[in-house]
Amino acid sequence: MNWGFLLLRILILLGVFSLLFFSQRFWYVTLWRFTANWGSRLLRVSVRLLYITALFLVILATADGFRMGHGHIIPRGTMITVLAGLWFSSALFAYLAVKVVRGIERLWHWLHRANQAKARAASANSPSDSSAPYAALETLADPSRRYFFRTASIAAGAAPFLGAMYGFAAERLNYQVRRVEIPIPNLPDPLDGLKIVQLSDIHLSGYMPRSQVRRAVDMANDLGADLAVVTGDFITGAGDPIADCIDEVRRLQAPLGIWGCNGNHEIYAKAEYTAQVLFRERGMKLLRGENAQLTFRGAQFNLIGVDYQRERAPGGRRVQLLSGTQSLVRRDMPNILLSHNPNSFNRAAELGIELSLAGHTHGGQVQVEILDHRLSPARFITDYIAGQYQRPLFAPALDYRAWQGSPKRVDLRLTDFDATHGRAVLYVNRGLGTVGAPVRLGVPPEITLLTLRRA
Repeated sequence: MNWGFLLLRILILLGVFSLLFFSQRFWYVTLWRFTANWGSRLLRVSVRLLYITALFLVILATADGFRMGHGHIIPRGTMITVLAGLWFSSALFAYLAVKVVRGIERLWHWLHRANQAKARAASANSPSDSSAPYAALETLADPSRRYFFRTASIAAGAAPFLGAMYGFAAERLNYQVRRVEIPIPNLPDPLDGLKIVQLSDIHLSGYMPRSQVRRAVDMANDLGADLAVVTGDFITGAGDPIADCIDEVRRLQAPLGIWGCNGNHEIYAKAEYTAQVLFRERGMKLLRGENAQLTFRGAQFNLIGVDYQRERAPGGRRVQLLSGTQSLVRRDMPNILLSHNPNSFNRAAELGIELSLAGHTHGGQVQVEILDHRLSPARFITDYIAGQYQRPLFAPALDYRAWQGSPKRVDLRLTDFDATHGRAVLYVNRGLGTVGAPVRLGVPPEITLLTLRRA
């Protein structure tokens, strides 16, 4: 067993639970202080009891939601589970935002006192002009400063709650079509222009009703793709109706058929085989460590699909991704890999797979831009958050870093390698559904139309 990895996981979990505990304690204390001066004791006690009851239900719904099996105490998708996800996420970020503002205020206090001390020292050395600098600094401590920081704290605390409501009510349902051209080295001329529509991370559940999946499928059908693929996570847990999801997926229209692979949530729900059977019964194909040769305009390409690729064994030991996939790769035609986990891209490129299609990240679900840098929670699990990435074909999986898009300047070693072997491409779909908090901010749900182009 890898004890270092186990210790790291324990520390991360303790850190997360500590943050959740302190954020809830902060709002609990805030409510107590806010209601302390209310004249009516009955109103004060009623509001506090209501808060405690609601918090207990939220904690129960959240803990119950972590269970992927059957027999949930509170069914997914009910109002209490929606509110639980919204409350915990927004309360945590609001708590952190308020603490940042208060930290800035304390720093301001410290600098102000330091400047006061300097002013007093200067006035002691210059008795003839002892009052001017000190009086100027005293004006910094007027009530307007306190009012500014009080207002900033209120705004910082309210922003995450307002953002969560917007992300739940609006952006979560704002499906967008992304049209992307994918450069493939040595692509046969007949395959130039092949169109692939990709859906991913549907997560059919109480948060994602069947009607919304139907809407996404209708939007995908309007794109006129030649091939349709779904890269995993049809559901979230064992209690979710996977048959309903796959019935909607069956409505996709593409001359080359509908193909898919399993995601990690099929594994959690122990539904990998069920998904495979349902695909077969509905005239589709779920690839589980398999490949198929498809023909378009007289030219062939090799479609490969794998179940979700775990990066560590149960004991914490790292495992090689795409183990056993090498025998499925063809050298006489282009290869396209369906792999839910984008972290398999390095190994796929090493094996000579020209195009990998993935999901899993949801684009982080929430993305903010600070000082021209996009910050996303998905950064904690992968370098491949969303969109198109490239790296050299056949380059060792542990060497080189992939880059996003088409860089203007590339390391010379990469350029030399490219000249001989070309580049592998990964596209990470931002997904349709959500996990945890039913919120999207800065990362709207995505339906992707990929067009292959000869590099």
